[in-house]
Amino acid sequence: MMIGDYMKTKEKKEKKVKITIKNLIYFLVFVVFMLYSILFYNLYFSKKVYATEETANQDTEEVKISQAEDVNLEEMISRNTNDGQREEYEVKEEVLEYITKYRTNMSIPKGVVQVVQEGRQGTQEVTIKKTYKDEELIGEEQVNQKVTTASINKIVEIGGGAGTSNYTAKVGDTLYVTSDRLSVMVDPDEASQKVATLSKNDELQLKEIKGSWYRIESGTARGYVKAECTTYINPNAPEEETTNDTGTDTKSASTLKSTLSFNMALNKPSGLSLEQFKKVLTDDKDKNNIFANNAQYFYYIEKQYNINGVFVAAVAIHESAWGTSKIASEKKNLFGYGAYDSSPYNSAYNFSNYSESIDLLARVFVKYYLNPKGTSIYGGEVATGSYYNGATLTGVNTKYATDKNWANRVYQYMQYLYNKL
Repeated sequence: MMIGDYMKTKEKKEKKVKITIKNLIYFLVFVVFMLYSILFYNLYFSKKVYATEETANQDTEEVKISQAEDVNLEEMISRNTNDGQREEYEVKEEVLEYITKYRTNMSIPKGVVQVVQEGRQGTQEVTIKKTYKDEELIGEEQVNQKVTTASINKIVEIGGGAGTSNYTAKVGDTLYVTSDRLSVMVDPDEASQKVATLSKNDELQLKEIKGSWYRIESGTARGYVKAECTTYINPNAPEEETTNDTGTDTKSASTLKSTLSFNMALNKPSGLSLEQFKKVLTDDKDKNNIFANNAQYFYYIEKQYNINGVFVAAVAIHESAWGTSKIASEKKNLFGYGAYDSSPYNSAYNFSNYSESIDLLARVFVKYYLNPKGTSIYGGEVATGSYYNGATLTGVNTKYATDKNWANRVYQYMQYLYNKL
């Protein structure tokens, strides 16, 4: 090969390499431009709606025992239509209330309530679907839940033995521990410092009653314990002594009727005895005998939670049509609790038995509706007062029911029951 030919070949190769690098640079510039274009479109033209977290300054809190099934949230987020209707999903943390389990103890008299395991509330993340039509909220439904802290069931023993007792502890009484472990606190506050731990059947001296707490002395232990975890019944006493009718104070029908009024305080017990509750809740309108068979639980909620059990029974009768509603008969839910207007049956909560729904709704009323924020209530807890507008029917109606006539209807049932005494 001649030297001239070699030089020409080299020049062609160098030219070819230069062209290849130039084309590569153009290609990279084009790719960068396309990536920026896609990013710009997503930022300014995308219309997808995403779930939003609940703001910290929310004034009220929902009380739920969520039983919604898991769903594909990403799939639901895309369900927006072109007819002016859209869906948004809100995720918020809620209280997961515990369930109370009742069991009969034949060694204690009827009417006695003993807490053998304290209940503990949990927390859960709940997803709420909100449906809008032309920017107006037209529907709201719970569609998903995730338990973040499990609740612990409360276990209560109720008397099934001979005799009946309505006895209430008084300062100076000797009491006994009913739960396996009972903390003694410096102050009547669950967040207070613990100074001692007592065991089941330990003996206490009651020095002071302060709301749902007792100031006690037990050996060298001094402090406050939860009242619900104690009893006046000596577990070591002969059976005939524990079944005596100690301190029974059954009020007459006329005395009880005289307390009834539309504006009466509902955060106080009605004072009906166990037998009187059974009497007023045995009725021909109760076609399935639901109220007759569960009358005792309206008495037990009075003993534990300082609430008018006749009021709770009247709400249950009104909401369930004497237990004949589908939700009541199939879900053991006498109050339609948890039901959304858009899907009342599917969203209403299931209970294993009627006592669970009666107990839970009593606690909901006491904690959220009937007492101002900070009030000492059951089990060492304090009321949140989220929906408190007074401890009367009118006050409860303000936030509990959208039906403005709800209070009047419930009061009619209360009158009906009181008049059966």
